[in-house]
Amino acid sequence: MKNFKKRDYSLVGEDSVKANELGLINAQWYKCKISSSELKKLSQKNNIRPLFDTLLWFTLLLILGFLSYSYLESWLAYPLFALYGFVYALGANSRWHEMGHKTAFKSKMLNEIVYQIASFMELFPPTQWRWSHVRHHKDTLIVGRDPEFVSHRPPSLKTFY
Repeated sequence: MKNFKKRDYSLVGEDSVKANELGLINAQWYKCKISSSELKKLSQKNNIRPLFDTLLWFTLLLILGFLSYSYLESWLAYPLFALYGFVYALGANSRWHEMGHKTAFKSKMLNEIVYQIASFMELFPPTQWRWSHVRHHKDTLIVGRDPEFVSHRPPSLKTFY
């Protein structure tokens, strides 16, 4: 097996300096060819659709939570709780992400309220994660620059969390 050099994933380490020297920081990424007028039309925000989606999500959580609890003594509790967990986790994470970018609602206040709720549900400290996520989008997957690396290379079971 080939020996791998352990990478420094910290934001102030050797690999961060190397990424800067290689010109990877603030790199220019591919952009789709779309007119600014078309992009503006596609980027129009409103409050109705995201509010409907968020209320539907909370309604589904209440219904699935009630059904899961109602069938606690039955085998049906297993798939119901699994479905509840699926709706809970995916709904909270996608809302956390979009509200963190302030892209869902036209209203800044509604974006912030749902962001705080979703951050709480996902156990993310909201202020720290907002800034960390901005940096993640700035230098995505660049070792020593991206604070949201999920799995380091080479992988190590000792440091896996």
